[in-house]
Amino acid sequence: MITWNNLDTLASYKELFNLDKVNLKEAMSGENGAERVKNYSIPMAEGLSYNFAAKQVDDKILEALKKLAEEAQLTEKFEALYNGEVINTGEKRRVLHHLTRGQLGNAVEADGTDKRAFYTEQQRKIAEFAGKVHAGEITNGAGEKFTTVVQIGIGGSDLGPRAMYLALENWAKKNGLFKMEAKFISNVDPDDAAAVLASIDVAHSVFILVSKSGTTLETLTNESFVKDALVNAGLNPSKHMVAVTSETSPLAKSDDYLAAFFMDDYIGGRYSSTSAVGGAVLSLAFGPEVFAQFLDGAAAADKTAVNKDVWQNPAMLDALIGVYERNVLGYPSTAVLPYSQALSRFPAHLQQLDMESNGKSVNRFGEPVEYVTGPLIFGEPGTNGQHSFYQLLHQGTDIVPLQFIGFRKNQMDTDVVIQGSTSQQKLCANVAAQIMAFACGKEDENRNKNFEGGRPSSIIIGGQLTPGAMGALLAHFENKVMFQGFLWNLNSFDQEGVQLGKVLAKRVLAHETEGALKVFSDFLDI
Repeated sequence: MITWNNLDTLASYKELFNLDKVNLKEAMSGENGAERVKNYSIPMAEGLSYNFAAKQVDDKILEALKKLAEEAQLTEKFEALYNGEVINTGEKRRVLHHLTRGQLGNAVEADGTDKRAFYTEQQRKIAEFAGKVHAGEITNGAGEKFTTVVQIGIGGSDLGPRAMYLALENWAKKNGLFKMEAKFISNVDPDDAAAVLASIDVAHSVFILVSKSGTTLETLTNESFVKDALVNAGLNPSKHMVAVTSETSPLAKSDDYLAAFFMDDYIGGRYSSTSAVGGAVLSLAFGPEVFAQFLDGAAAADKTAVNKDVWQNPAMLDALIGVYERNVLGYPSTAVLPYSQALSRFPAHLQQLDMESNGKSVNRFGEPVEYVTGPLIFGEPGTNGQHSFYQLLHQGTDIVPLQFIGFRKNQMDTDVVIQGSTSQQKLCANVAAQIMAFACGKEDENRNKNFEGGRPSSIIIGGQLTPGAMGALLAHFENKVMFQGFLWNLNSFDQEGVQLGKVLAKRVLAHETEGALKVFSDFLDI
């Protein structure tokens, strides 16, 4: 029997406050630190590993966190989710993004359909379409091959797929698997669409419109922008447009599109990269075989998240440590710091994933909670971030937990030796140095040069960023956010917080305003 209780009602949570806090500086110094690095590491899927040696935990705290996971019934709640129970209480929906990459439990039927079969059928259709585009069987109106794919979407229809494309672009080029360049239009700011259109040959471009409802204001506005550009170029838009939408949307059976691929209400936008939302653009860009490898990596990570042993479940352990930092140690934010240029937009995706999921102040029953919930997420790739905001991370008044991501090998297999080491070695040296600098600091009589240390971090380490590794990395964070939502007793799968601004914007455009809203509208010449 699953019970959904607030975090502060759990006995194991209260016990955490009675445990001694870890002096991270001492713990990570000398031989103690060396042993921690060896022992506080667990394997992940696709050859990745999660090392939490530089976190403010010890064996007693970890044992207490394990009890918390058991009392909060984390594995049971995940099992209920992937077996199709209605976990999204706000919208009374199932949560089925895991089914886009594998069957973890029982068959799930909804809307009279086996949902795993539904998702795999969409993947089959996308693969067939992409194959025909690559072979020149589906062409533009002049019978010429498409060379560019442009995704039109916003939020989860943009951030995840864009981050995944950028993550794998160089890998695909190096391995001879790069099929088509991909571009993305998201912002309703006309400069966004105009800049993308100016950078491509529209006559040889296919555009993917992504809108579950078929009514998203920004996306439909940008679609009109693109269609105008196609018409002005003497082209028929219906020969250049593809839709990713729901079967019930007005786009589903429209003659305005070469093809339509379907998603459904059981997959939230920020969890949709492994659905048709990411599948269409990634399959066109790299080929369906590469997208399949990406899905396999995500499925492998999902299987580790099922494990009831927290020491074999990296997503759960990561989530538990994060809740300890947020609720016991009182740290308000987390920085995501990938030491890989390919992951340049991954922090932006994780920002939406985490903050839209767990940025809630009421529990899954709509009752106010009396503890803090989701942290503020930000980040940039290293080493760029070191020359940007690391000053605050090292010497600021707030302690910010850090999530490093690093790979032993770069994607392009090209490098140069400068001053006795390669660029990749310099990159890896920097991430190792930063972990220890944050943890141990440096004493100096000049207070301006003193580093207090005690700044916690973890690192996910891999061999190389491949499609499988990227899928595993994505699923790890999706599952981490899910487990944290369970601990906080939140509904991590709706996003009512984005709705009010949309409603007011429609009122402004309809000139149905008064008071301060009218004055702001007048200031902006609306």
